[in-house]
Amino acid sequence: MGLKKYFILLLLLFASTLLAQQPQKPSSVEIYHQIQKLNFLGSVLYVAAHPDDENTRLISYMANHVKARTGYLSITRGDGGQNLIGTELRELLGVIRTQELLEARKIDGGEQFFTRANDFGFSKVPDETLKIWNKNEVLEDMIYIIRKFKPDVIINRFDHRSPGTTHGHHTSSAMLSIELFDQTNDPKVYPNQLKFTSTWQPKRLFFNTSWWFYGGKEKFDKADKSKLNNFDMGVYYPSFGKSNQEIAALSRSRHQSQGFGSTGSRGDEIEYLELIKGEAAKDNKNIFEGIDTSWNRVKGGAEIGKLVTQIEKDFDFRNPSASIPKLIEAYTLIQKLDDEHWKKIKAEEIKKIISGCAGLFLEAVAESQSSTPGSTLKVRIEAINRSNQKMVLNSINTNPSSITAFSTTALKNNQPQYIDLELNLDKNEEYTAPYWLKEQGTVGMYAVSNQENIGIPDIIRTISVTFLVEINGTVIPFEREVIYKYNDEVKGEVYKPFDVVPVATSSILDKVKIFNSEKNKSVGVKIKAGKDDVSGNAFLTVAQGWKVSPESIPFQINKKGGETTVYFEVTPPKNSAEITATSYLVVDGEKLDKEQINIQYEHIAQQQVLANSEAKFSKLDIIIKNEKIAYIMGAGDEVPLYLSQMGYEVTILKPEEITLENLQNFQVVVMGIRAYNTVDELSFKQQLLFDFVKNGNTMIVQYNTTGKLTVKELAPFSLKLSRDRVTEEDAEVRFLAPNHKIVNFPNKITSNDFKGWVQEQGLYYPNEWDATFTPILSSNDKGEDPKNGGLLVAQYGKGYYIYTGLSFFRELPAGVSGAYRLFANMISIGTKTN
Repeated sequence: MGLKKYFILLLLLFASTLLAQQPQKPSSVEIYHQIQKLNFLGSVLYVAAHPDDENTRLISYMANHVKARTGYLSITRGDGGQNLIGTELRELLGVIRTQELLEARKIDGGEQFFTRANDFGFSKVPDETLKIWNKNEVLEDMIYIIRKFKPDVIINRFDHRSPGTTHGHHTSSAMLSIELFDQTNDPKVYPNQLKFTSTWQPKRLFFNTSWWFYGGKEKFDKADKSKLNNFDMGVYYPSFGKSNQEIAALSRSRHQSQGFGSTGSRGDEIEYLELIKGEAAKDNKNIFEGIDTSWNRVKGGAEIGKLVTQIEKDFDFRNPSASIPKLIEAYTLIQKLDDEHWKKIKAEEIKKIISGCAGLFLEAVAESQSSTPGSTLKVRIEAINRSNQKMVLNSINTNPSSITAFSTTALKNNQPQYIDLELNLDKNEEYTAPYWLKEQGTVGMYAVSNQENIGIPDIIRTISVTFLVEINGTVIPFEREVIYKYNDEVKGEVYKPFDVVPVATSSILDKVKIFNSEKNKSVGVKIKAGKDDVSGNAFLTVAQGWKVSPESIPFQINKKGGETTVYFEVTPPKNSAEITATSYLVVDGEKLDKEQINIQYEHIAQQQVLANSEAKFSKLDIIIKNEKIAYIMGAGDEVPLYLSQMGYEVTILKPEEITLENLQNFQVVVMGIRAYNTVDELSFKQQLLFDFVKNGNTMIVQYNTTGKLTVKELAPFSLKLSRDRVTEEDAEVRFLAPNHKIVNFPNKITSNDFKGWVQEQGLYYPNEWDATFTPILSSNDKGEDPKNGGLLVAQYGKGYYIYTGLSFFRELPAGVSGAYRLFANMISIGTKTN
């Protein structure tokens, strides 16, 4: 399959239009569960470092069995990991994992929070982590989130006493949690936060220990656990028809970008907590012991508690609307509470219950999925009461405001009301985008200048409609975001978020453009219209010494969503250079410099990211030969695109296309990252690939993890993977075989070629190998022994087998020149030098 055809197929596979948040339509059982939670006033916050670190069994147990308000504070958004479902990395991967966590919390009943910390990649010790993160800012964020959430109990996923035994981010999350426990109630600590919240003192802090922290199940079984809090999380929920573990597995399976699909289990399962700070509970099965979790904990709450208890007792599963009169009474009493914290939380909870009991469906649907600042947006309102409870739609408030007239309307049983509105978007309306990506951050931290946004997990959407519904003389506001939906002939009703977009966006087609001579190259800039009838001029800017022709190119696009591509000729300088090129548009005198990136997967809501339209241009001192390359994809990477950029002829070869006949068309086979972890069919093709090498060709295998492998032997000789890695991208690289062809032909590789690497040098290096292999490079993080398995070469028959853990999948998209030069040498190792 050709390279271009493959990526079109990849786009079709992943660019599903199914998901956005569908409206809640709770069943009687779900409403009853909400009423039970309404009657519990206690909170627990789980703390860890990344998406996937959380114990979904414990979160589900606390939310669904204990009925506590349960949150998960993930210090980062998982930006530094790998992506098993697509090619997005770094910030874009963080956006995906953010949404996966939000979907997980919808299943297990928790809430989600983040700090500004950027997952910059694997870190071995907390000292490095806290230096790159900016410890003070992360601590500040955690304290703010705790002051806002006000947990009675905090539970750490990781042990603060074991630095160096796990990911540095892991240990850091626990260390910071310990440190802040005695600070959250001190008004002298981050006093500016108190404009938006109040001090708070958690009662207890636990460490969620397990056999893993004891070095194995056998050791844990023998350990003294008498002082540990413990409880059986293997409860069964008859109302859900699922065990707690089954719910937790469904939640964890939302982490699709990490390949964490889980199978639910059933039966007893004990969870253990070790008290680290705070007052010990006498009952080691009740982490809320001594904490009043009834309505009596708030002044004026006793009467509400009695009402809610009666509502729960009298609840009619066949007629939930019978509970509405008493729910309205409780809602009215909640509005009178002095305790603003619980007042806000319980008011939102009871509004959902009232809406569910009435079958009250309220929706605001935009005519199109996006609109531009300064435009008029048509919105169709639907309101229907599917109960005998009398209610009136008094008014509709919109943001932004609407000039459409509205009359008070009775919402009679099962009689829908439709209203058409026109919302006038302000000319300065903010574009829809992840708020944490709008400002320039650092390697370790995102920049968020608005204190009130700290901790908010999702994109902040402001286009909304508030329905003011009067029930039994009480007016209740129900807010709904404006969304977009349409009917798909296959999938039926499809929801998407509504986005505010620029009038036009541009993107440079090649994010890395390689110039290996002084000849000019054509550079395409794709332009997309955010509305009808857009015209203007496109520009491409480069650094001094580079030349662009023409200076600008006019464009016109007649239809919203339409695209056109213009081409500039770029001439590089004589000497080697790396620059960042930018594209921008001028439309009606306004400069538009954003690129629109839409992230679409079926398991999460569609996400719009607006980034600066940039690309890296590199004038490289690089020599390539004419090898034809077959690339076999693994977990997903963009390496084939960048090999093509270098000038190679690259073909994506599917596993079923690996045949003796097809392989005869190539001189080099490159295995994509984690191919032997993810592609089962390779177990039947490995001998063909080894024969390919033996007959005089080259096979390059990029990193795989130590997890399940689909083949018995990775190489034609003994080779054992480890968890060894070099996380310091600027670690010194030493040449173990300086005269080897791979570092001399066709390009002379020096230490300069390892300057400017990003995130990490490499990962999952082999630590044992047959003597036939020649280790080429050695490097290590500070204070560690040398790691010599980053690049191994073995001659097999007439050809060469190469295994590398070097992170080419990160370096090539980042435009690291040395990575390109070294990859060219790996490709050419089987080519004659003359």
